[in-house]
Amino acid sequence: MNLKKYTTKSSEVILYTGNPDFDKLEKLVQGAGDVWHSSLDQGFKNCFKDLKYYAAIYWWFINDFDNLEESISWRINIDAFAIREKVWNQLSGFDLDYESKYTTGLDLGFNTLMNSKGVILYIKGLYKEENNKVLISRNDRYIFYIKNFVKNHTFYMLFRKGLFNIISEYSTFYKASKKFTKKKTNIITPRELNPIKGNPTVSLIIPTMKRQKFTQLLLEDHKNQTYLIKEAVIVDATPESERDSAYYQPKDFPFDIIVKWQETKGSCKARNEAIDLCTGDYIIFADDDIRILPDFVENHIKLLQTYNADASNGLDITAKNIDQDLGDLKFRLAQMAETRWRVGVSPIFSNANSCVKRNMVDKLIGNDINFDGGYGEDADFGISIIKKGGILLQNPFSPNLHLKPAEGGYRWWGLEARKMGKKRKQQPWELDNPVKNLRPVPSPTITYGVLKHFTKDQIKEWRSKHFFIYLFKKDLKTLPLRLLKLPYKQIQFSKSLKYARALINLGPRYK
Repeated sequence: MNLKKYTTKSSEVILYTGNPDFDKLEKLVQGAGDVWHSSLDQGFKNCFKDLKYYAAIYWWFINDFDNLEESISWRINIDAFAIREKVWNQLSGFDLDYESKYTTGLDLGFNTLMNSKGVILYIKGLYKEENNKVLISRNDRYIFYIKNFVKNHTFYMLFRKGLFNIISEYSTFYKASKKFTKKKTNIITPRELNPIKGNPTVSLIIPTMKRQKFTQLLLEDHKNQTYLIKEAVIVDATPESERDSAYYQPKDFPFDIIVKWQETKGSCKARNEAIDLCTGDYIIFADDDIRILPDFVENHIKLLQTYNADASNGLDITAKNIDQDLGDLKFRLAQMAETRWRVGVSPIFSNANSCVKRNMVDKLIGNDINFDGGYGEDADFGISIIKKGGILLQNPFSPNLHLKPAEGGYRWWGLEARKMGKKRKQQPWELDNPVKNLRPVPSPTITYGVLKHFTKDQIKEWRSKHFFIYLFKKDLKTLPLRLLKLPYKQIQFSKSLKYARALINLGPRYK
C-alpha cells in the first residue's frame, strides 16, 4: 500500500492515504497527535465488538466517545488516515496477513495506541464522511487475537464463542494458531521536552489522613524543585486529638501553605474541597506518601506544553519499604533503563502523581464523591478527561517513589469496608442501606464505575469473565471447592451490583 507525502509549513513530513483537509493538518501537527483520521464518521465507530472477550471493561478505549470534535480513537480507516513520517518509520508497517484491509487498519491503530505508545486522534472533518460496512471475519478475529494478546484471551474467546459453534470456531482457531504467533512491537521515542513557556502557576493538592509526617516529607521535596509551585493545598482529615502543630508551618516553605482540616469524609470530597482553594494554571494531584526528585514539577509542565496535552500521569514506583528515599528512586530508575521512556496515551490515571490543566479540571467539576469509602475514583477521573476530549499522557519524566505506609491514609475506609458486624463503620456508598451479614464483592464503587462507563453487553461479559477466572485460574485440584463456593460468590456480586445501581440512580455528585 502506497502512502503519499505532504510537508507542512513547519517542515513536518506527513504520510497519508485518501484526501485529508491539509489546512486542518497544518494545525494538528502542533498538537499531541501522531496519527489522525475521521473513521468514526466513516462506519468504523465501535466496530470489532468482539474485543470484549479481551478487555470487557478493563480498557478505556474499547468504546469510542460521543459528541466530540476530537478524541482518542484507535479505529483507523486504512483508506483515510495521516501519520507523522518520523512515527511511521518507528512502526512495523502494515500487517498484510489479514483477509480484510479494514482489519489491517484496525491492527495498525490498536498496536500504535496500545503497544507502541502513539497518540491516535479522531478529527471531525479531516476527511469526508463515508458509509463503510466494517465486518471482521472469524479468521481475522482469531489472527488478531493470536497476534496481539496472550494465549489465555484467545482461549477465553474460543470458549465463549464455541459454546454454540464449537466446530467452526475451533477449526478457525486451530488453523490460525498453527500459522501465527504473538507479534513484537516497537516503542515510539518520546519527544524532546521544550523549555517552559511563560510563567504558569502550579497548585499542589494533598489529601491526607493520619499521615502528617509523610505529608511534611513531600512538602520538603517541593522546597527543592527547579520550578516552584505557587501553593500547596492540604486537606487533612486527621482527628484533632492526633494533630501535631509542628507540621505545615508556612514560615518553613517558599510557597503558600493552605491547610483545611477536613470535617467531611472521603478522599474525593477532600480533593474537591482542595480544588475550590486552588488558583494555579495547573493542578498537581499527589498522594501524601510519595517522594519526588527536584525536576518533578518542571517536567510535568514541560511535557504538557511540548505535547499540547491536557493531563499527564507520572511514573509511579512502589518503594520496598517506608524508609527508602530519593537515592533508592534514582537506583530504581537506572534499573529500568530504556523501558522507562514511554509516553503515549495513558490507559490509567493515578491521583498519587498527576498534573492536569486547570481548565480541564473545571470541565470535570471535580471528583465524583460516589466513590468515597471505596476504590476506583482515579480511573473515573482519568476516563472522564478522555470523554471530555482531553489528552492524557503517560509521563516518564516525572517519577515518584510511593512509600505506602501500612497505617493512616484514606484507605482506612476501605479496610473498614472489609469488616462485618458491630465493629464495621458504615461506608458512604451504603447510603441508607447498611451492609449487614453479607459483604458485596467486588467493591460497589468499582462496580459503580463499570456501570457508569461501559455498555450492558460489556458488563455482562465482565461478569462472565470474572467468574471464569475465579473458577479456572487457580489450581484445578481445588476446583470442586470453588464450585461449592460459586453460589455464594454470585450472591456477593449481585449485592455489589445492587449498591452500584443505587449510586447510578443518584447520578454523579461533587459535594
